[in-house]
Amino acid sequence: MSGFQHDAAPERPENRTGESLGQRVSRALSGGVERVTASALGPYQSAVVRIGFSATWLLFLLREFPHRQEMYGPDGPWSWGMAQQLIADNGAFTALMWSDGRVWFEFVYVAAVLASALLLLGWRTRTMSILFMIGVLSLQNRSVFMGDGGDNVIHLMSIYLVFVRCGQVWSLDARRAARAREGRSGASGVDLAGPVLWWAIGLALSTLTFTGKASGGWLLLFWGLWIVHGLWWFAGRRSEDGEARRLFDVVANLAHNAALLIIMVEACLIYATAGWYKIQGGRWQDGTAVYYPLHLDYFSPWPALGDLLSAFGPMVMLVTYGTVIVQVAFPFTVFNRKVKNVLLVLMITEHVFIAIVLGLPFFSLAMIAADAVFLPTSFLRRVGGWAARARARVAGGRAGGGAVVPEQRPAQDPEPSTVRT
Repeated sequence: MSGFQHDAAPERPENRTGESLGQRVSRALSGGVERVTASALGPYQSAVVRIGFSATWLLFLLREFPHRQEMYGPDGPWSWGMAQQLIADNGAFTALMWSDGRVWFEFVYVAAVLASALLLLGWRTRTMSILFMIGVLSLQNRSVFMGDGGDNVIHLMSIYLVFVRCGQVWSLDARRAARAREGRSGASGVDLAGPVLWWAIGLALSTLTFTGKASGGWLLLFWGLWIVHGLWWFAGRRSEDGEARRLFDVVANLAHNAALLIIMVEACLIYATAGWYKIQGGRWQDGTAVYYPLHLDYFSPWPALGDLLSAFGPMVMLVTYGTVIVQVAFPFTVFNRKVKNVLLVLMITEHVFIAIVLGLPFFSLAMIAADAVFLPTSFLRRVGGWAARARARVAGGRAGGGAVVPEQRPAQDPEPSTVRT
């Protein structure tokens, strides 16, 4: 093996520079520890995941706004009493169980819409990620039979996003931090939004605690996040380079990197489970499985298109086998960049196909958002550069000229007044 001396057999293997095997292992371990503690990895990937899931949930809520009462509210077939019995058994969290009134339901629904929109824009991402999770859990746990599969992915990812530093780039937080670093006008001064949000949330938690509306592990989690929120802000106020602030940065980076890894593993598990279950199905084995969904009324928004796509038998067989192969193979290719990128394109294409042909846009958007965690950084930065130049041209056209806006770079502290968990 390269790195070992072959002209002699010393008692302790050494490389050509005289470094022992133990020293190399120690150096590799220390380098790995430094990498996962010194920075929040994947800033562009985490930003795309944030944008993707918040946009998917926001579009779903807006589309179903006229039907919200029947889906999640008092007019739904899954009554408030039935939901209360289920919640008592499984211990799931939903704010809609605190009251069965119509006004409270409307407030929670509108708050979920606002939290999704603000998380999409990247305003106070740590606070909004918590409120986004509360909105997702409140609505989905209220009516557990609403959804098309994508709701399960959003359900899980909303929890993971609480621990991800997803506002480092492509967010209002990152732009505010960049303005503060550059000393631009309007960027300095006392930050009022963060403390106001913190005190408002603390007041709401106190009310829930003393009224008994919430209890148990969920209430403990929310109080813990609120306390960490305050400690982070206080440490940043005391000293930007202090020991406390560096300690919080290390813990936040560890939590971010662990959560990002969990998101990757979750995506791999989804595809692996789907692929291996398909292998056991007879229709998937004989290559005809794709034919049947194309002719179901519920999954045929474009019947003529379904007939056209299923008219050629070899194509149906190719798509059926290709779907299984891609889903089973993807988890084994994540460490090979070229093969992984090819399969990633195929999977995103598959979800676009599902969205258009089978009429499942939100399921497809949720899966594409999960796939985005594997997108190459070079590609994402290139897309960010295109967007920045397009925005600069639009702004320059309105103002009669202007300089090109530089691409946003990951900020060390894009949101100093919100929770870092």
